[in-house]
Amino acid sequence: MGLSAPAVHERVGKLEAAGVVLGYRAVVDPGAVGLDVTALISVIESDSVDDTGIEEALRAMPEVEDCWRVAGAEGYVLKIRVTDIPALEATISALNRIRGVARTRTTVVLSTKWEGRHGRER
Repeated sequence: MGLSAPAVHERVGKLEAAGVVLGYRAVVDPGAVGLDVTALISVIESDSVDDTGIEEALRAMPEVEDCWRVAGAEGYVLKIRVTDIPALEATISALNRIRGVARTRTTVVLSTKWEGRHGRER
């Protein structure tokens, strides 16, 4: 494209200011830091629920890597990363104790082929 470094820097700055570029992050191998178990957990809310309270409780849990509000029977789908199965069991118990959570449904990830839209295959 033939852009100078200052021109690229200016364009990136404009994209950041416009909210197009939301941030930058390091991609860490979870297994390298001892997080060997990944699970997807659906959270089914009770009928009388305060979304804000549930979301605050989920945000406070370091095991919750990603949280999506979804349509359907579930209110939320979470990506959880923990060290081992006992830690996953403890996380599920903690989720079920959150006020407004009726129950959860857990799917344990056996292997990760890729993550992210342009992730590399493993």
